[in-house]
Amino acid sequence: MKIGLYFGSFNPIHVGHLIIANHLLNETDIEKIWFVVSPQNPFKNQSALLNEYHRLHLVQVATENDNRIKASDIEFGLPRPSYTVDTLTYLQEKYPENEFCLIMGSDSFQNLGKWKNAAFIIANYQVYVYRRPGFEVENDLKTNIVIADAPLLQISATHIRECIQQGKSVRYMLPDKVLEEIEKGGYYKNGK
Repeated sequence: MKIGLYFGSFNPIHVGHLIIANHLLNETDIEKIWFVVSPQNPFKNQSALLNEYHRLHLVQVATENDNRIKASDIEFGLPRPSYTVDTLTYLQEKYPENEFCLIMGSDSFQNLGKWKNAAFIIANYQVYVYRRPGFEVENDLKTNIVIADAPLLQISATHIRECIQQGKSVRYMLPDKVLEEIEKGGYYKNGK
């Protein structure tokens, strides 16, 4: 089975993430998508993140009614910070029957060459890239890529967190159940 790995902090998961996943499942040869919740991204400030188990729960709530999408906590048991190459190696050993590929925005794709063991990732994994405003897809690394022209939404987790802190509505930016969980838990009201 071809599984697309969509790595992220998902702080929080929002409709933009889900629209991209749905588009890739509908329009490419990817059969399932795993949202890999990263407990500690080496490129992000850990203090700004909601607890990893809360973020995982929000992804589970967002995807619970779609059997094509799975919330994955695979990186929770791996050394930190989380490096994609280590996760890929672990998954390939644990699930040798599956073919894994990466899903990322054009902003992340521009930084792929700076990742740990980037040459290994580029040589061994196909990358599905969706466009992000202001970041053109330039394949200088000669990576095996598929450009996915997914619908673009100007929604970001940062903007959602800022709105919550300011007491503004984030309705329609998040699945209803995710919004309910955020409100119930009081998440993001004081910065995280």
